[in-house]
Amino acid sequence: MIELNSPAYRKATFALSFGSFLVFCNLYLFQPMLPVFANTFDVTATKVNWLLAASTLGLSVSLLPWAMLSEKIGRRDVMLTSLVLIPLVSIASLWAESFWTLVLLRGLMGIALAGYAAVAVAYIAEEFSPMALVMAVGGYISANSIGGISGRLAGGFLSDAFGWHGAVIGMTAFTVLGIGFVYALLPSQQHFSASNTSFRAQFSTIRSHLTNPLLLLAMMIGGINFAIFVNIYSVTAFRLVDAPFNLPVSLVSTIFICYLAGTLTSKLSGRWANRHSVFSGLLLGTGITMLGVLVASVDAISMVIVGLLIVGGGAFFTHSLAYGWVSRKAQQGKATATALYLVHYYVGGSLGGFYLIGCWEYGRWPLVTLGAMSLAAVNVLLIHLLGVREKTQTPSVVEPTIVK
Repeated sequence: MIELNSPAYRKATFALSFGSFLVFCNLYLFQPMLPVFANTFDVTATKVNWLLAASTLGLSVSLLPWAMLSEKIGRRDVMLTSLVLIPLVSIASLWAESFWTLVLLRGLMGIALAGYAAVAVAYIAEEFSPMALVMAVGGYISANSIGGISGRLAGGFLSDAFGWHGAVIGMTAFTVLGIGFVYALLPSQQHFSASNTSFRAQFSTIRSHLTNPLLLLAMMIGGINFAIFVNIYSVTAFRLVDAPFNLPVSLVSTIFICYLAGTLTSKLSGRWANRHSVFSGLLLGTGITMLGVLVASVDAISMVIVGLLIVGGGAFFTHSLAYGWVSRKAQQGKATATALYLVHYYVGGSLGGFYLIGCWEYGRWPLVTLGAMSLAAVNVLLIHLLGVREKTQTPSVVEPTIVK
């Protein structure tokens, strides 16, 4: 097993994190450009959201097939195949002449990205020691946030300077170089055993995960958490390019630097999980997110930025805890369990976009605030139910004690 702070740990976590960085750069490249695409293709804010929703929905529906494939051929091969597909789809998107063609290609991008996202945590769960696992997952999710920030900044600045085609070309070139690094550094699996079960049996595993309240509730929490988080940023982009702010897209894209708060809290979540109750951490993260939404409602740029920092910190803290919970509680089919979590996560993000952007179109920011707070209140209820279920359900295995 890969032990915490060993040379193998540093090499493997860097490779995993850099691959994650590439995935999330490409996933969110288009998000700051949504107002640009709305003008380019003359579509509404709700309709242009399909460019983001298509990629996240494409990712969500293909997570399970990738995870099931990985049970047969291994995690590493799936992750590397996924990365190679990314620049191929990006190149194809350069020839898109209509809005819906571009939406379709963004859906294909989501499918390509899903392979890496579906099995990376399962790779960690199988190859890392129990003590190293929670820290590695926290680091991996931190790389998600850094990749999301970088992709959005690249989309904003490159599109302002070279148009959206230039942004795609720049990201494609960077991705090709990055794939080489991941291939060279990601260790071969030592503890993977190919599954001899049929796909029918794997569907049975999926059903068992979905009927396990300890997993299903955590998945729902993750989906609602992401619905609030990612779409508060999308709506803020529309808010800041509109009156009275009237900011350029390149400057608006810098709001995604606020994701750095999530990079920090993802790391802190691992320490929290080792020392405190996961449920108290989930409630804390959700409460912080709610506070951030309220702060961002103040009609001043400084308060919007502070609010987004708070939202990012709370949402990533919640996400890291819920994601780690699923990976630890799944008794079998860990890749399938973590993929199911991400299905809920990205479906929540996709549907939440239409919900909160719809709030923006019909009631501007006051209705967005009300909509986001309502979702957060639902999550508080689900966290309470998860805690109740955990107390009343005797675990079948004893979780490892992690000594700090």
